[in-house]
Amino acid sequence: MLAVDLHSHTRFYHAHPGRPTWYDALGLDLLTGAAKRRGLDAVAVTNHDYAYSADRSFPTVPGVEISTTLGHLVVVGPNPPSRTTPGELEPNEAVELAHDRGCAAILAHPYRNGTLLDSDAEFDAIELNGKNPEHVVQTRELAERLELPLVGGSDAHFPFEVGRAYTRVDADAPTPEAVAEAIRDGDVEPVVKLGRTHKLLDKAYNAIHRRKAALRRRRRD
Repeated sequence: MLAVDLHSHTRFYHAHPGRPTWYDALGLDLLTGAAKRRGLDAVAVTNHDYAYSADRSFPTVPGVEISTTLGHLVVVGPNPPSRTTPGELEPNEAVELAHDRGCAAILAHPYRNGTLLDSDAEFDAIELNGKNPEHVVQTRELAERLELPLVGGSDAHFPFEVGRAYTRVDADAPTPEAVAEAIRDGDVEPVVKLGRTHKLLDKAYNAIHRRKAALRRRRRD
């Protein structure tokens, strides 16, 4: 079994959405360094609406976090779309795009930032997100109800967050093809390791997201 963090980012900020910046190279070095120290076998790089990869000695799986019309979809595998437009793709379209490119489509943080779980898209797996420990029970129940496998992803934007949730993948090597196939076949198991620091950070995340949601409502009004 391989330990793979299936949801991570190479930068801590959301400016310049949908395209790489000078920081991504540094962010990838920090990300892979942290993953190696924590005993992971690979990490999937899933930036918001753009794929970013570079040669590193530590294995990385290409990916992208697509902002669909209803929420976020993590796509991992050998050939994820290099760039997507936030809010443009319907969930079914995003999943179909992932499958056409040999990738797995994962419903990310189902109880945060959207209503993607209400769509009828044919996801390959449901994510236990390391940023939301309060949703673990709900997410397990959702996966059981939908009869889909569970995976784990840290949703790390900072290096110290890497590996707080990851996935045990039944594969011989952490190649993009093998990881995507294992997810689609259900040969995966989530692991969540949340210490006191992560739980305290979770409270801060929730406060930030509530504030952002309130600002969006004000703009609409």
